[in-house]
Amino acid sequence: MNFPNRIILPTLLLSCFFISSCGPEKKPAATVPAPHATAPALPPSSPKPAPHTAPVHGPDAPQPAETVEQLIARAEAEYARGQANYNAGHMEAAKDNFDAAFNLLLRGPVGLQNDEKLQSEFDKIVEATHELELQALKAGDGFTEQRAEPAPIDEANSITFPVDPSIKAKAQAELANTHSDLPLMLTDPVVSYINYFSSRGHGTIERALVRRGRYNDMISRVFREEHVPQDLVFLAQAESGFQPLALSRMGARGMWQFMPWDGTHAGLQHNWWVDERQDPEKSTRAAARLLRDLYNQFGDWYLAMAAYNSGPGTVQRAVQRTGYADFWELYKRNVLPGETRNYVPIILAMTIMAKNPTQYGLDHLSLDVPTISDTVRIHYPIDLRLVAECTESSTPVLQELNPSLLRMTTPKDMDFELHVPHGTAAKFEAAVAAIPEEMRVYWRYHRVESGETLSEIARRYHTTTSAIAEANNLENDELAKDTKLIIPVSPAKASSSEAGAHAATVGYSKAPVRYTVRKGDTVLSVADDFGVPAEKVRQWNHLKGNALRSGRSLTIFKPSSSGAPVKRTAEAVDRSHTRTRTAKSKTEGSSRSHAPAKSVRGEKPKKDATEPAPRKKEKEKEAVTPAPTRSKKHKQQG
Repeated sequence: MNFPNRIILPTLLLSCFFISSCGPEKKPAATVPAPHATAPALPPSSPKPAPHTAPVHGPDAPQPAETVEQLIARAEAEYARGQANYNAGHMEAAKDNFDAAFNLLLRGPVGLQNDEKLQSEFDKIVEATHELELQALKAGDGFTEQRAEPAPIDEANSITFPVDPSIKAKAQAELANTHSDLPLMLTDPVVSYINYFSSRGHGTIERALVRRGRYNDMISRVFREEHVPQDLVFLAQAESGFQPLALSRMGARGMWQFMPWDGTHAGLQHNWWVDERQDPEKSTRAAARLLRDLYNQFGDWYLAMAAYNSGPGTVQRAVQRTGYADFWELYKRNVLPGETRNYVPIILAMTIMAKNPTQYGLDHLSLDVPTISDTVRIHYPIDLRLVAECTESSTPVLQELNPSLLRMTTPKDMDFELHVPHGTAAKFEAAVAAIPEEMRVYWRYHRVESGETLSEIARRYHTTTSAIAEANNLENDELAKDTKLIIPVSPAKASSSEAGAHAATVGYSKAPVRYTVRKGDTVLSVADDFGVPAEKVRQWNHLKGNALRSGRSLTIFKPSSSGAPVKRTAEAVDRSHTRTRTAKSKTEGSSRSHAPAKSVRGEKPKKDATEPAPRKKEKEKEAVTPAPTRSKKHKQQG
């Protein structure tokens, strides 16, 4: 994400385009999955390059001897690649290409301000890119996708803790009085993780137990309906901490950490609009059925959990190789992937601790209240901001109620179960009925504030007083406080009006935070991380352009808005960079194949043409030492 502090128009256009983009880090075009939706049609451009061409980097960056004409030609070629990726539906790859085109022009030998040709080319690409963003907004919400949360199990797998004899003796005594519908065995690896979650990882188990309150009733009901043990709930606690948006380093997603192919096999939809791996109830039911099938295959819950992690083929081959259908025997013989060897002990440690809260300092926790909502089945696309206005709720609340929704807009050309705050379904249906179906992505509701005039409201939303008056059957310009008005925003102005409304309400903290620049950071990526305009970052730090030197300390004033304050710290952003780069470098790197009980042992699923080839199996560590990477890459072999 790169553009300059040059003139007002390009800056505003690019802010609209890039500040709405998802993620601070560029994702290589070569790893972008196959498209799930068709991008809006574009007029023909020339020349048309092959899609998925990676942006220009490294040794191909502009050299001092390069002429302006050559630089412009390279920028146009990069932009054309972006158009091709856009047409193919690869929005992230298109954004990367557009970034690269801007970077080429910004880092030219003479600078935009010194060359009319460069400035003209830059303005042309800015305008064209903005047009693409508007067209993408008409089809959904542009290039924006929900941000993921890191999966807690990745951190647990990266540590090795000693076995504390006192903790072991204490846990052994507690185990005699611990009731569970799963077998509980206290081995040294389990004690090691009890030690970890009692000390360094205590916050992890606390947060997971608190969040469990939101979903425990739903999970318990689904497990009863699917006839699986209730204590399998601790698998989700270990995997995701009950975060629907949890994303592992290897691309497993949701509360139950399904890999992409695995989720599809379990009947969970994944397309441009939705990822049902992030739907709490649908993914819970899919996980329950899968675990039940794996238990029927292996006849042992520990082996079923191991197969859930690494694939049934991996576990079956380990059993055949050793002759032992026993997890702990396979553990001792080091025939399972390193992460799978840690996986079962982590779940058992969390189960024992959660069932003995007083002994482990967990009895003081106040659990989240259960998530309750109304469900409205819709067949049209609608912007969540309009839903919020119809239900007198907020966009963050609706996003939390609909975690499977990847965009700010519900799907087009398919039904969707929209979750709204409890008790607001009738209010929503009554309010939305006044807005034409084809306008529900663009139009808004506005509650009149004291002293507001019709002309002020029209200016705010970039529409006209006559349009508002006609849509609301107003006879004059007098507006009573708290009146709800339908705002007919034209599609071409929808995105800019939202940006203007946000800019008008945003403020900044009085006390700054400090952020240390990491390799690969740009002004745009840092601005995007903190949710502030790039111009503000430049202003606060006396910067020009987009490049940043690694190690530099930046001053950032965190934004606060009347609608939804941004609560991020420099440390959080620093961690986000590490997680995002790791996850993006490995996302979709493999898929976890859980074949049903009737499938051929060890048979690989048919691979899609865009799916990467499986990686070679890494040698596992001994004892409790975790594997260096997530073993879900082995699931493709299962």
